Amino acid sequence: MMTPQATGDTVATDIASDHNDFDDIFFRLTRRMSFLIAVALSLFVLIEVNFSILTPLKQLSLFVTAGLVLCFLQIPIHPRLRHVRAFQVMDLILALLAVGCCLYLIYQGATLGQRAAIYSTADQVVGAIGLILVIEAARRSVGLALPILALIFVVYAHQSVSQSLPEWMFPHRGQDWGALIGQTYLRTEGVFGTAVGVMFRYVFLFVLFGAFLQASGATGYVIGMAMRFFGNRTGGPAKVAVLASGLMGSLSGSAVANAATTGIFTIPLMKSIGFKPHIAAGVEAAASSGGALMPPVMGAGAYMMLEIINRDPAVTYLEVLQAALIPAILFYLSIFLLVHFYAGRIGAERKQSDRLVKENSKDSISDVNSAALPVTTPDAAPNLISFEGFAFFGSLGGLMLFLLLGFSPFRAVTYALAIVLAVVLINPATPVGSRDRIFAWVTWVLLTVLAWLVAPAVASWADALIWSMAGLLLVGLFAPAWKDMLNSSFRTTAEGGLPLIVAAACVGIVIGLVSRTGIGTGVPQAIIPLAGSNLFLGLLAIMACSLVLGMGLPSAVSYLLLATIIGPVFADPALGVPILAAHMFIFYFGMMAMVTPPVALAAYATASIAKADVMQSGIAAFRFSLAGFTLPFMFVYRPALCLMGNDGGSPVVVDVLIAVLAAVIGIVALSAALAGHLFHPLSVWARLLLYVAAACALFPDQFDLFGDRLQLFDVIGAALLLGVGLWNWKYSEGAIRDSTPLKV
Repeated sequence: MMTPQATGDTVATDIASDHNDFDDIFFRLTRRMSFLIAVALSLFVLIEVNFSILTPLKQLSLFVTAGLVLCFLQIPIHPRLRHVRAFQVMDLILALLAVGCCLYLIYQGATLGQRAAIYSTADQVVGAIGLILVIEAARRSVGLALPILALIFVVYAHQSVSQSLPEWMFPHRGQDWGALIGQTYLRTEGVFGTAVGVMFRYVFLFVLFGAFLQASGATGYVIGMAMRFFGNRTGGPAKVAVLASGLMGSLSGSAVANAATTGIFTIPLMKSIGFKPHIAAGVEAAASSGGALMPPVMGAGAYMMLEIINRDPAVTYLEVLQAALIPAILFYLSIFLLVHFYAGRIGAERKQSDRLVKENSKDSISDVNSAALPVTTPDAAPNLISFEGFAFFGSLGGLMLFLLLGFSPFRAVTYALAIVLAVVLINPATPVGSRDRIFAWVTWVLLTVLAWLVAPAVASWADALIWSMAGLLLVGLFAPAWKDMLNSSFRTTAEGGLPLIVAAACVGIVIGLVSRTGIGTGVPQAIIPLAGSNLFLGLLAIMACSLVLGMGLPSAVSYLLLATIIGPVFADPALGVPILAAHMFIFYFGMMAMVTPPVALAAYATASIAKADVMQSGIAAFRFSLAGFTLPFMFVYRPALCLMGNDGGSPVVVDVLIAVLAAVIGIVALSAALAGHLFHPLSVWARLLLYVAAACALFPDQFDLFGDRLQLFDVIGAALLLGVGLWNWKYSEGAIRDSTPLKV
């Protein structure tokens, strides 16, 4: 006979077993559903963007719904509640509600526009549910900052609040709940507006492209190439992180994804040569965040600017490329120099410790050994000419060529994706047999012919190629040789695209309400007088707004939000700022929000890899990016840095050279001062002088010398840097004795 305790233990065991079985079933179910949705979403975007078979509302509703369902299936309401049965069921219900809202929009889409502001009760209920789902999905995927901002705007736009606001909060007429729901969810001005449209037409395809480029071995090639150039040099692994993150970040467009991809390799290497964990995390976060500024892709930011900037004549892709080139190089130069000086400082401190031990034999040798820099030999770097290298540079070069030939961005990246797939099929390193390669090529050719004969909207063999590429990816999922690679690529696409889709949908709520409230014109009217009297103060205000509004958002989504709210400030011709330079300013600080504490998402991702303190990593990332915070001010005051004249036209070569030289002087001085090392460790006074030199070179309002091209402060900054550099190079021993501990 069983005792009560034994009976209780048996019941508990049965319950735990049932719970585990349910978790296993739920996990398998959600994983399989998520994968199927990821595949369907990728192929849907690939076809629909290129051929536009559906209406815009149907396109975007399907796109957003796929993102919402993926979010509810993959991200729990809270990590601790992941295995609680009630919440697992609730996530399934939320996913089904998202599907229901989508089906309603598709079914009622034609009549919703006709009803305008006279929405039925069913319309309003569906719209309210949809808004709640979007806000909750954003909370799960990108944190609290964006949902809170969206809710603030919803309350701000309601008529019960809007008319009683103080003057400094821009009171307005306001709307009732029905009109708010219609504006933000039932029309193509809110959730399904510009933000999601840009993600759908441009950004998501680059996420797909980046996933397959990574599967082709291009990521390993880039890291290996960087190791070949910098692996055995001072601070080599950190310089590898800077170079690799810059190259990969341009394609991925996500600082977090970029940091996770390259950081797994570079952060342990940085720690192995003496970098503290939080410093290694900060270097990788700073380098990964800057990828969004790196041409030719800029994380799809270049194409968003083509869509958003309203100028006559229209901004061209080549102009955006030119405007981004020098600022991107200067940003990475600043990180590269700071890494170099920091690594030199570590080496100098090690040598000093060795000398002190020899002078004081009683000291513990173990402490010195723990501080010593181990000799590391990088893995064998790949050949510079390889199939993986061709996948990277061939697809990137093809992408630029297609754009310069006049192809649309989405068509250009589609053809670049075809190049990547072709390289994968012919690369001997791809782990498949010859028979499988031949089968893949034959299938691709046959599908191209079939698409030419029966696929809709096919007007050329190039169109047929796109249909056949989608068919090839689908067929490959059922081929054992290709299944694993395709599974990984589609899952990577879903992981990278999910936060972008959901965040863009939530940003759409804000954008949809900006035009209906006083803030759309109030903010520009408040900042323009300030900027008119003192442009520098106006830029500081815009910088603060950009960092706050971009907090916790992916760079692409952040730019869309900032361009909507703050962009109109620069439209005033009285400011005299070229519109492209102005949007580069906004885009730049939206990017810098990823490394600005307290919500420095890129640093949070690298901190987990480095096993470092999150806040220390965020502060380190901020400091390694600090020189980058001065560059936007420079290219507003000196548009020559963006390869344009003060009127937005062609620049004068001399102006470009002087502007670049002044920026380099400021960056070198600031990087050395932050690291506490130039040729040798720097004394306190030397660091202070270098800070002054950096301020002189980077400070915008300066006194003219010899016309308006050469500035007095530039000359002072150059003289201070030269003087400190010569002193540090000649009197190294004194500098070592008087140097201060590194605080970076």
